[in-house]
Amino acid sequence: MAETNGSAASAALRADPAPETPPPPGRRDAEATKGAIVRAARHLLARHAHGDITLKAVAERAGVSAPLILKYFGNKDALFSRVMSFDADAEGFLDAPLPDLGRHMVHHLLTGQAERGADPILRIVFAPLHGEQGDILRANFRAQVAERLSERLTGPDAGLRAELAVGMLLGLGVMYGIARGPHVRGAEIAEITGRYAPAVQAFLTPP
Repeated sequence: MAETNGSAASAALRADPAPETPPPPGRRDAEATKGAIVRAARHLLARHAHGDITLKAVAERAGVSAPLILKYFGNKDALFSRVMSFDADAEGFLDAPLPDLGRHMVHHLLTGQAERGADPILRIVFAPLHGEQGDILRANFRAQVAERLSERLTGPDAGLRAELAVGMLLGLGVMYGIARGPHVRGAEIAEITGRYAPAVQAFLTPP
């Protein structure tokens, strides 16, 4: 009887595993603070030359102290090394099956602009502001966005097609979020997506 009960208990454990322990509040708070610092640095990087941005300015924008930035990131170069990476942003940007990817990327870009005032992918248009740091931004963008997209494409000229598709998206992002074209901004995102996505998808679908 004891053996039967033991087997039943083991089966119950396998069928209903204990929930994962949530991270302690301190860790959640730390991650939220790091996120706020990175967002603040991105905001400033899109508006000022890298050399003109101080940790004090980042701290004020993020609502933290400058020593806290040093605690989490070590120094300004380490912080901006993370800010200049597109790796995490590309995951969401490219997160759709290939037949739907054009529509997804257009919608993702416009939604980021409308809801957050910026899309992280558009940081590349400010590369000329940043001197040598701009070269890092360009290299990261090519490797983490354009080349990553080209690896998903089949058929000839995948690299060229990927760069043309990304170029179309950047142009739309500039008109919507930087030039702030009144007609583009006055239209519904669904309408712009419906009109623009087929042209982007044409580069992604093998000829």
